[in-house]
Amino acid sequence: MRKVRIDFAPPSLGRALFRGPRPALMLLCAALALTPLLASNIAQYRRLLREQEAAQAQALAVAARAQAATRAPAPARAPVPPAQADAVNAAVLQLNLPWRALHDTVQSATPSAIALLALEPDARRRSLRITAEAKSSDDMIGYVEQLRRQDWFDAVALVRHEINEQDPNRPIRFQIDAAWRAAP
Repeated sequence: MRKVRIDFAPPSLGRALFRGPRPALMLLCAALALTPLLASNIAQYRRLLREQEAAQAQALAVAARAQAATRAPAPARAPVPPAQADAVNAAVLQLNLPWRALHDTVQSATPSAIALLALEPDARRRSLRITAEAKSSDDMIGYVEQLRRQDWFDAVALVRHEINEQDPNRPIRFQIDAAWRAAP
């Protein structure tokens, strides 16, 4: 036969806990034990949410400042005088001069009988003035012909020549103008 519980006492919390099912009582104890941990986790979650909202607000403010800075018109610059612009353009032309290719081309075409004295490039006219000395006029003419055969140069011309009478060897000093191509 089944056990019958007869209890005439008025219901109360203590009696309900004492007479309640054991699993429910254990669940209630676990919940009570975890309440402080749960409360601290909730507080930490709310703090992290506030920090995230503050970081997002700060990022939006930085983005708005950056966008405002890019939208701001650039300060007006004073116009560059034409003389200064020409000087800058001439300097840029000189800096962009193909020195290595010019030097290598002239060096490869120069025989040992020719002494190079000066290379004077003019970037604006794309020409190169070569000042050199030779022992004989045949060496001088041969050198001019050698430069004409170079792919780098369009036109090569002997501009002037003279014999140095003060030197006992009497070398011929001459100048050559050579115009180079845009893309050799």
